[in-house]
Amino acid sequence: MSITAEEILAEIGPVQEVLDAHDGVVNVIDTADGNIMLSLDGGCNGCSSTPMTAMQIYYSLKKLDHVNDVIFVNGELPEYMRTFIDQKMAKEAAEADGEATPNGTDEPQGEIV
Repeated sequence: MSITAEEILAEIGPVQEVLDAHDGVVNVIDTADGNIMLSLDGGCNGCSSTPMTAMQIYYSLKKLDHVNDVIFVNGELPEYMRTFIDQKMAKEAAEADGEATPNGTDEPQGEIV
């Protein structure tokens, strides 16, 4: 099953409010095979908050069943932020399944906050 551009834009709803206030625009370029290609344009160009906006969008979309990956074509999401979100989601999934944290204990791990 595929996901539409409209579904993607609806999923980023809370972020869209901030984008609207700053003339930011999310352009959905492609959704083939669950690989979502986006660009952040308008007020996002040159904005120092764009990586954080991209991280919030990535996190929201990666939670969807039919999304395999989210790719920002202009490099708005640095690799270390992508890795952080992937680790956070793995930890959330493990906790939801009642598993211990990745180090084999229930002790919290250090996180970037």
